[in-house]
Amino acid sequence: MSDDALVEGPPDRKAIEADDEIQGSVGTSNISHNTNLMIAAAAATTNTTTSSSSSSSGGSATNQLSRYENQKRRDWNTFGQYLRNHRPPLSLSRCSGAHVLEFLRYLDQFGKTKVHMQLCPFFGHPNPPAPCTCPLRQAWGSLDALIGRLRAAFEENGGSPETNPFGARAVRLYLREVRDSQAKARGISYEKKKRKRPPQAPLPPPQPVMSSSPNLH
Repeated sequence: MSDDALVEGPPDRKAIEADDEIQGSVGTSNISHNTNLMIAAAAATTNTTTSSSSSSSGGSATNQLSRYENQKRRDWNTFGQYLRNHRPPLSLSRCSGAHVLEFLRYLDQFGKTKVHMQLCPFFGHPNPPAPCTCPLRQAWGSLDALIGRLRAAFEENGGSPETNPFGARAVRLYLREVRDSQAKARGISYEKKKRKRPPQAPLPPPQPVMSSSPNLH
């Protein structure tokens, strides 16, 4: 699968240390069937949107902004539904970085990115020659983009940047850990390519300074 699956994505290390505890709380969270369908649809929509934006650079800036805003609104509504169906239900004001991590791990069941385990013969192979039984996860790039949209939506809906759970350190660490582990498992690099600066033209040699004072004999 491509990196455009909704959120698996390059996010992080204290978050991983607390993974067992958070994962346990995920298991005890009762998400309704309707919510599962809604989040699965949102995941599929994000995958399609990300694929379209990465495969074609055309289109007006207005249309691109509109797609971003529409996706951000859908993501925000999906997260709100997740909180309402959480057991016990959660209010946005009580949502923390730990709840965001729980949400991201929950989304993994809708992932389409093959992440090879260390014992898999295709671990670190960017183009596996055959199928394997390794799990599907959300791609790091999709998760990273999702968190960016939710972080913006939180503040647009009256939230304070200082209390934004999507900007919590644990979330950043988790995303970084996902990025690094997926890069190793899939044999790809998420490092941004440095742009080459155009060569600068050599400076002209300095001109001699002519004295304007008259010569006295």
